[in-house]
Amino acid sequence: MKRLGVTLFTLLLSICLAAVAQDASTQQPSESTTASTTKSKAAKLEHLKGKISDDGKSFTTDKDNKTYTIENSDKVKGHEGHDVVLGGHVDATNNSIHVTSVKMASEKKPMSEQPPK
Repeated sequence: MKRLGVTLFTLLLSICLAAVAQDASTQQPSESTTASTTKSKAAKLEHLKGKISDDGKSFTTDKDNKTYTIENSDKVKGHEGHDVVLGGHVDATNNSIHVTSVKMASEKKPMSEQPPK
């Protein structure tokens, strides 16, 4: 009788664990995952030349003087007030940019100042 009870208990436990494991693998993604996926689809990757504000929280383009809010200002730390080329995902609806790369803008010297080759 004990053997039958232990066998039934083990079988029941196995079935419950299998059901829980299967349920966990079929759950819907969390809201934060779907929100970030939607946001990244809306924002397109661009490279923009311009100047980072002195506080590092905004970026103004050279081309059309459009100002974007920098979502991850820690990425541009050390470049405050500099002319740079930013790579990032631009969200035009929020006028914001999520920076993926920062490069100092190269200032080309006039031909008279360049050394001969």
